[in-house]
Amino acid sequence: MAPPLALITGLKGTVITPDERKFFRAANPFGFILFKRNCAGRAQIKKLTDDLRTLTGRADTPILIDQEGGRVARLRPPEFAPLPPMQVFGDLYQKNPARAKKALTANVQIIAAELYALGINVDCIPVLDVPARGANNIIGDRAFSRAPAIVAALGAVAVDAALAAGLIPIVKHIPGHGRAACDSHLSLPTVTTPLATLEKTDFAPFHALRDAPWAMLAHVRYTALDQKLPASLSLETIAYIRAQIGFSGVLIGDDLSMKALRGSYQSRAEKTLAAGADLALHCNGDLRQIEKVAEGCCEISTDSARRIRAARACLGAPTAPNIAELLAQRDKLLVS
Repeated sequence: MAPPLALITGLKGTVITPDERKFFRAANPFGFILFKRNCAGRAQIKKLTDDLRTLTGRADTPILIDQEGGRVARLRPPEFAPLPPMQVFGDLYQKNPARAKKALTANVQIIAAELYALGINVDCIPVLDVPARGANNIIGDRAFSRAPAIVAALGAVAVDAALAAGLIPIVKHIPGHGRAACDSHLSLPTVTTPLATLEKTDFAPFHALRDAPWAMLAHVRYTALDQKLPASLSLETIAYIRAQIGFSGVLIGDDLSMKALRGSYQSRAEKTLAAGADLALHCNGDLRQIEKVAEGCCEISTDSARRIRAARACLGAPTAPNIAELLAQRDKLLVS
């Protein structure tokens, strides 16, 4: 099989189709991302993740999911644990920081235990965006707080808890999506705020968590860094993220099928990797689009492979905690 492509891709449904199997075997994407459409129950999900790893021949193949809580949770009750939005922990932090950290740690331990049992080893958490008043609500209560210091403090708790439980977290959406006036799923947000202000607010949590293992780039244009391109395609913005924010981990682009971007799928992939992202991401499971994205992807570079190894080296040993006990502990901390 060919060396892995610098690509994380979605798939259509709850099983690998024959056409997907043929393509994945030939192209060898580095990893996969699951959505609600791919998840029909514990046994089915575990079989799917096992099948994907059998197909790649790599036991450590990254399989991602967005399991934040609140509005963004691909796995939901009653089969899976109820997860509050992250703002709940930020609100508690303002009253009792220690209790908020304990509650969030238990929450992430619940997520990690459930995902590990399913063969999912990467979660796109935590959101480090700082919502600005008047911004689009695409972030909203997915964020911990409007206070950068609280976002940074709780973000660090979430990252540490995930890593300790054997789960790779992806901080997002670097360098910050909270000020966007529109939803990047639908159009390209442009932020004209001066750099000095951004560094004190939007960028601050990412600087504080610059040692996180992975981060997801924002489809947001920051005119203080690049007048034309969103962060996800901008050589200048990614250079700033590396040098000034100081992030040295794995950078993955946000979904290439989002309407914030223009141009062919091949060119979108080419541009995000040429700008300095380690991995391209395509989520909607449309195989025709995935094939075009793959044409724009190169093999994983030496530097990217080094960053990926460093991220894996941060992982603790997964455990099998009592989820019911963790739920009770978390909920007691949230309401007491």
